[in-house]
Amino acid sequence: MEKRIAVSKPRLSSLQIFNMSAGFFGIQFGFALQNGNASRILQTYGADVEHLSLFWLAAPLTGMIVQPIIGYYSDKTWNKFGRRRPYFLIGAVLTALALILMPNSAAMANLLPPIIIGAGMLMIMDASINVAMEPFRALVADKLPESQRSFGFSMQTFLIGAGAITGSWLPYILSEYAGVSKVASQGQVPDNVIYSFYVGAAVLVLTILWTVVTTKEYPPEEMERYHEENEEEEKKGIMSIFSDFSKMPLTMRQLGLVQFFSWFALFSMWVFTTPAIAQHIYKVAPGDTSSLKFADAGNWVGILFGIYNGVSAIYALILPAIARSTSRKITHAFSLTAGGLGLLSIYFITNPQHLIFSMIGIGLAWGSILSMPYAILSSAIPARKMGVYMGIFNFFITMPQIVNGFFGGMIVEKFYDGEAIYAIVLAGIFMVLGAISVLYIQNNKEKELQ
Repeated sequence: MEKRIAVSKPRLSSLQIFNMSAGFFGIQFGFALQNGNASRILQTYGADVEHLSLFWLAAPLTGMIVQPIIGYYSDKTWNKFGRRRPYFLIGAVLTALALILMPNSAAMANLLPPIIIGAGMLMIMDASINVAMEPFRALVADKLPESQRSFGFSMQTFLIGAGAITGSWLPYILSEYAGVSKVASQGQVPDNVIYSFYVGAAVLVLTILWTVVTTKEYPPEEMERYHEENEEEEKKGIMSIFSDFSKMPLTMRQLGLVQFFSWFALFSMWVFTTPAIAQHIYKVAPGDTSSLKFADAGNWVGILFGIYNGVSAIYALILPAIARSTSRKITHAFSLTAGGLGLLSIYFITNPQHLIFSMIGIGLAWGSILSMPYAILSSAIPARKMGVYMGIFNFFITMPQIVNGFFGGMIVEKFYDGEAIYAIVLAGIFMVLGAISVLYIQNNKEKELQ
């Protein structure tokens, strides 16, 4: 029998690529609220600094389980809503509920201690975000020809940055310009944070609905035209995930090391930046979560996180051109180096305003982390298993966070005497190691097409 030759997918307009990724704006809006405020909320409910990373473990643990399963089933799904879109909708609804409930955990103290409820909502929120987010990655590979994939992932990065700016800055804007209170009694979350989470829930649902309504997916019979016929019979059943894991391409394995260093660093940054800046720059005593200084530190961290996401959004627009003139590997290595230097610089800064310069380097790294690994990977994995391999690839994102979650807080307590700033220094070192490891990736199938 003659082997079927794949037909090239049609190129899409910039507007079509924007529409298919619009939901990422809302996802990252909610994710930014989580990243910028989860440690603050958990400290408000009584968590010690050295235990924060343990509470954050809920997020990567759920992601490691959820993403491969969602990827597998989204590869197999086709109904009147499409292939990936049903998962967008389910994830949006569940994430919105978690966003509403997490800052209100103290109101449910008659059920369980607020810190347990808050940690539970963090777990549900991250699991739900993963349900919605993983199929978005696969959708880019489903819809776009190889020549547009770097642009597709860069568009996602731009929308991620734009959503994160809004989500990160909203608590500060509400307190400084809308008169919403930024302080609360001990054990209570301030109103500016609570209302921000409400807005985040609404934005997330609306933007994902926009993608669902405006984006058409290729039905199975049309998808058949865009890839070559399988040479071996595909195994049936969800247990084939384990077989796929053992047979992952060499490029994916090598990217795993890069992801380990990168995401170990990111996890440290998200967990420890608020206490690190509060202690190191604002001189807040450990455990003093109801003071004005702690509120100012928390709000400023939100602004800083918005800045690095803003830098990443702008950087995403020029990443394809940089990759085209150099290579995807060189582009990613440069970006991670900039991020590592940005993290390391925080130790030497005493003026909160100067932290903006640190965020520029971190923004370059974040912009590349969200696009370049996926652009490199998408050329090296089978089209029929794009969803499951994108889900399995999440293992290399969650595992370093799990390792950090178990040992990060212990390191801060035992070796750094509770000084969270040293966790940020370690993050900078790991980011630089990630940059070095990028240069050793081998990808025989890499096509530097934008």
